[in-house]
Amino acid sequence: AVVSTQSTGTPSQLQKANSCSTIFIDDNTVSQPNLRATLKCVSLAIYYHIKNRDKESEFVDILDEKRHPLTKQPVPSDYSKNDPPNNYIYRFIKNLFVSAQLTAECAIISLIYIERLLVCADICLQPSNWKRIVLGAILLASKVWDDQAVWNVDYCQILKDMVVEDVNELERVFLELIQFNINVQQSAYAKYYFDLRSIAEQHGLTLPIDTLDKKRAKKLEARSQNEEYDKLAEMVESGPVKAISLENLSKRRPSAAVIS
Repeated sequence: AVVSTQSTGTPSQLQKANSCSTIFIDDNTVSQPNLRATLKCVSLAIYYHIKNRDKESEFVDILDEKRHPLTKQPVPSDYSKNDPPNNYIYRFIKNLFVSAQLTAECAIISLIYIERLLVCADICLQPSNWKRIVLGAILLASKVWDDQAVWNVDYCQILKDMVVEDVNELERVFLELIQFNINVQQSAYAKYYFDLRSIAEQHGLTLPIDTLDKKRAKKLEARSQNEEYDKLAEMVESGPVKAISLENLSKRRPSAAVIS
């Protein structure tokens, strides 16, 4: 569940073509204010995870920003001790979402994957790893949800100092750590949504009453079905993960439940 609240320059946008779905149009016109509010709530959830973390946590090399920096700027020597302020977390996430033209639904799915990672890998969000964990979650969420997923190489245009091999390895390890469980049930999405609404109310923010209608809920569940897992496992076992979207995998074995 979403953690309790008790206790960078603006990059250019990637060009992204519409598919036959209306998701891209809707979320970048009528629902744009909902994206901002959702990102603020997700950033608050991440902030409180970092603030309320256990001091002892498993170390995962690929998630450590000192060993795998996102920029060429030197990482401060005390990088692992100072908690990032909430507005800094928000700006980092917002830059990724605006540049890749991702949706509010994708932000909620990203948070689900983040918390799934924390449980499965027995690690905590902390100053040294939160950026790379967030990036890994967004990589997967965008491929599960968006019709025109942003490929791994495209993130290197957003985070210009990253190389695609690093992005590929981050995605591969993230999938392994969550045991290839990319499935998101409608009930889980709804629970996270209402948890985020509670955070919004506590901080004077507003989320839409119905951010995921029945049609979109069916699409989400279909795209993240367990039948994708074997394909992902096979892809990882066969060698380095290529910059390929889950939508491409779905097209090889189309599901009748996918509504687009």
